[in-house]
Amino acid sequence: MKCGIIGLPQAGKTTLFQILTRTTPQESHRHGEAQHIGTVMIPEKRLDRLARLFSSAKTVYPSIEYVDVAAIGKDTLKETGYLMNLRNMDGLVHVVRLFRNEAVPYAKGSLDPQRDIASVELDLILTDLGVVENRREKLEKDRKKIKNPDLEKEQELLQKVQQCLEAEKPLREADWTEEEKKRLRGFAFLSEKPMLVVLNIGEELEGGMDEVLRSTGLDQPRLRTRATVVCGKLEAEIATLPDAEMSEFLQGYGLADSATQRVIRATLDVMDQILFLTSGEKESRAWLAPKGATAAQAAGVIHSDMEKHFIRAEVVPWEKLLEAGDYAAARQKGILRLEGKEYVVQDGDVLIIRHTG
Repeated sequence: MKCGIIGLPQAGKTTLFQILTRTTPQESHRHGEAQHIGTVMIPEKRLDRLARLFSSAKTVYPSIEYVDVAAIGKDTLKETGYLMNLRNMDGLVHVVRLFRNEAVPYAKGSLDPQRDIASVELDLILTDLGVVENRREKLEKDRKKIKNPDLEKEQELLQKVQQCLEAEKPLREADWTEEEKKRLRGFAFLSEKPMLVVLNIGEELEGGMDEVLRSTGLDQPRLRTRATVVCGKLEAEIATLPDAEMSEFLQGYGLADSATQRVIRATLDVMDQILFLTSGEKESRAWLAPKGATAAQAAGVIHSDMEKHFIRAEVVPWEKLLEAGDYAAARQKGILRLEGKEYVVQDGDVLIIRHTG
């Protein structure tokens, strides 16, 4: 899973990247001058507890790749390489400046997070609109030459897309059928990608993070859009500390968890991802799967052959397995259930996949 970190100049994109990867700019992996790429392991306490229960020889965490691209704007959105980078992302993380510091210039002359959010959103929408208009022009020529039902369907979809964009509504917030979603994927529209807004506040936080979200109108989740809050300057310093010291500092500042944990949780939420677990003496491992994934599809995440030759899954919620102490006791108590391929896997389920071959 790959997420692009975007935002206006001086919003704190690279600071967020440093927080997530626990690196300094010199240690960051650079691809050209405008990009950092970092793979961030997803911290998973449930997995840690299962690994201890089974004395697992190995513990394997899933990860997210975060890419810090150049500051967004009308000029960068005209660059082919920049657009290609964004189109290759599964989701976008928009860092919005909410900290006051007169020594750091404001991208648009003053502090106004709602204006900045709207400005970046409009840039994405206009970029998508350009793609639609170009494609519809070519499509009209093709439709005059040949009669093809696929071309007619594409024309209908692009007309719907254009109406949505002209109303200044991002495509992620519109309702699409499953067939339309498949067709949309081929265009890699920027405003259709899931969006996590990260508000970068100063140390003078008042009223708590919930109040910050309310004050910017981001307290209510919108379709495929989520928001969270980080204190970039402070949490970048905390991120460089060893884990034990980091925990002490977080408590001292009244923070329940780290910025990394908050951003990762929000990323998984907006990307509609859950974690399921496998655990035993050899290995304990967490796996990412889309919300709504069936047991057979979860088996396919582990290995494609497992989905192909799936028989059934033994399923137990992670906390019930901990209470039971092992699989045998969980079976005895009837909390380790047998489920077929259509069972919808829940976040935190521990699975044992039975398959042929």
